[in-house]
Amino acid sequence: MVRIRLSRRGKKKRPFYRIVVTDIRIKRDGAPIEQIGTYDPLSKSLKIDKEKAEFWIKKGAKPTGTVLSLLKK
Repeated sequence: MVRIRLSRRGKKKRPFYRIVVTDIRIKRDGAPIEQIGTYDPLSKSLKIDKEKAEFWIKKGAKPTGTVLSLLKK
């Protein structure tokens, strides 16, 4: 099963996330199938490729709760 979820990057107390498409059996920061965006919670900046997100959702990928709320924004 494929999920769209956040992969944490950045330093301690300075989080930065990549929005990635990955298999559910892979670790949170493991190798993704594809990176479709980024999210910086400190500056509230969100960059996401909506076409790629829609493509993966149509293929059956399920976004996590956090990613789903970011997609609605």
